[in-house]
Amino acid sequence: MTAQAAFSFPQPLAEKYRPRLIADFVGLGRAKKILSKLAASPYPSAWIFVGPSGTGKTTMALALAAAIPAELHHVPSQNCTRDTVEQVRHTCQYVPVAGCRFHLVLVDEADRMSQAAQVCFLSKLDATDFPPNTIFVFTCNSTDGLENRFLSRCRVIEFSSYGLASEAQKLLASIWEKETGSSEAGPNFARIVKDSCNNVRDALMALEVEIMAA
Repeated sequence: MTAQAAFSFPQPLAEKYRPRLIADFVGLGRAKKILSKLAASPYPSAWIFVGPSGTGKTTMALALAAAIPAELHHVPSQNCTRDTVEQVRHTCQYVPVAGCRFHLVLVDEADRMSQAAQVCFLSKLDATDFPPNTIFVFTCNSTDGLENRFLSRCRVIEFSSYGLASEAQKLLASIWEKETGSSEAGPNFARIVKDSCNNVRDALMALEVEIMAA
C-alpha cells in the first residue's frame, strides 16, 4: 500500500506545464499587464475573458485567484442557473477563508449560461448590489450570446492567439528537451503550432504524441 501510494503517475503535458503564475503565460502581454495590476490592487469588479479555446482564459483566472489570493468559486456554464447565482452571491457576503483577501467567482463558457442566470447577474453586478470584496470572471469564446446590459457591467479582455507562434515553438522545444532528455532536433515544432492554429493546449497534446513515438 505504501509503495503504491508513493507511485507518481504521469500527467498530460497540458496539465504538467499549465502556467501557475500570470507572468508564465505564453504571449498575452496586454492581459498579463492588466491582471498583474489587478492582482496587486484588487477591487470589486466583473471581467470577461473572451477568445478562442486553448488561449488560457480559465487558467489565467485561476492564476489571478492565486496571485490575489482569493477564495475561488468555480461555476461551470451548465451549472450556472439562477439558484446557483443566488447561492454564490450569498456566499460572497461572508469574509473569505483564512489567507484570502477576496472572493473570485469564475463562470466558464458564460455565453452558455441560462437566460435566467444572466438576468439574475444584472442586479448582482450592479453597483447597488455588488457583493463586497468579490471579483467576477466570465470566460467565453464569443460575446454574441450575452446581452448588452450584461456586457455593460463588465470589463472585457481579449485573449488572442495572434503572435503566439514564435513563443509557442520555443515552449515546445524546451519541453521536448526536458521530457526526452535530448538536445537533438525534435519534430517540426513550427508545423505543430501551425496545425494547432496557435492553440497551445492542442499543440502540447500533439507534442505528447510525438514524445511517445520517439
